[in-house]
Amino acid sequence: MNSTGASGERRQDADLGGHATLAATETFVAHRNLLFTIAYEMLGSAADADDVLQETWLRWAGVDASLVDNPRAYLVRITTRQALNQLRSTKRRREAYVGSWLPEPLHTTADVAADVELAESVSMGLMVVLETLTPTERAVFVLREAFGLGYDEIAAALEKTHTAVYQIAHRARRHVEARRPRRSVSAREAQAVVEAFRRALETRDLQGLLDVFASDVVAISDGGGVKQAAPWPVVGADKVARFVVGGLTRHDVALTLEPTAINGSPALALHVEGQLEGVIAVRVEDARITGLYFVRNPHKLTHINTEVALSLH
Repeated sequence: MNSTGASGERRQDADLGGHATLAATETFVAHRNLLFTIAYEMLGSAADADDVLQETWLRWAGVDASLVDNPRAYLVRITTRQALNQLRSTKRRREAYVGSWLPEPLHTTADVAADVELAESVSMGLMVVLETLTPTERAVFVLREAFGLGYDEIAAALEKTHTAVYQIAHRARRHVEARRPRRSVSAREAQAVVEAFRRALETRDLQGLLDVFASDVVAISDGGGVKQAAPWPVVGADKVARFVVGGLTRHDVALTLEPTAINGSPALALHVEGQLEGVIAVRVEDARITGLYFVRNPHKLTHINTEVALSLH
C-alpha cells in the first residue's frame, strides 16, 4: 500500500473515532442532569455525585456506543452501580461524622420548584429520611419512586432478581412513608411561611417564631466539627425558637437572611458580616414549620452560589 493510501486510512479512522467520541459526549451531556439527580438522591452529596458522574463518563467513553441499544438505561445502570459503591463507603465515614449529618444543600433552578414531583424527591425533609435506609434500600427506592424505573430495570442495575427488588422496594416504601411529611403545601404557601420565619428571626421575635413553628418542630444543625452546631436535634417549638434566637443570631454582628431556593423549596441563606454562614432549609406542613435544617459545614456550601439543574427524565 502506498503512503498516500495509508495516511488516508489513518485520517478516516481518526475521523470515525472523533465522530464516535463526539456522539458519546453528546449522549452523556443529554442525560447528565438525570444522572446527577440519581447520584445526588442516592448520596445526599453533590461532591460525591460529581465523582460518580466522572467515573460514569470514563466508563461510557470506553464503550462502543453502537452496540448499546438503550444509552439512557445503560448510563443509568453505570451511575447506579457507582453511586451504590460510593454510598456503602460513605455510610462508614458518616458513622464517624461529628454531630448531626445533613445532605449537601443545592441551589436549584426555578423549574425544579415548579415540578412538584421533582421538588419533593430532592427536598431536604425527604433526603433526611432517605438517610435512614440501607444503601440498597435507598437505591431501589430512589430508582422506583423518584424515577419510575421498572423492577426488571432496577434488578439489572443492581444485579438482583425481580423478586428481591420488589421486596426491597416494598420494605423501603413502607419505611419512608412512615416518616415523610404527610401534607405538602404549595410553593406560594411555603414561601409565605419562610418569609414570616425570616422576619421573626431578623428581629429576634421569639413569639413570631412560636407562631410559625409547629409544636413538634425539629431543628437539625450540621457544622461538621468545623462550625458550631447543636450536637443532636432540638425538638419542640419553645426549644427550637430559643435555639435559633440564641444560637443563630447575635446583636453585635450584622446579620442578613436572603431568600433563596434550596432543593426545590424556599429557604434562607444566612450571612454574617457579609460572609455566607449557612443555609436554612425548612419543611412546611399545614402552614407551620415542622422541620428546620441548618447547614453550616463550609464544605457543604460549595454549590450555593451556582444554580444546579436537576431532572427526573
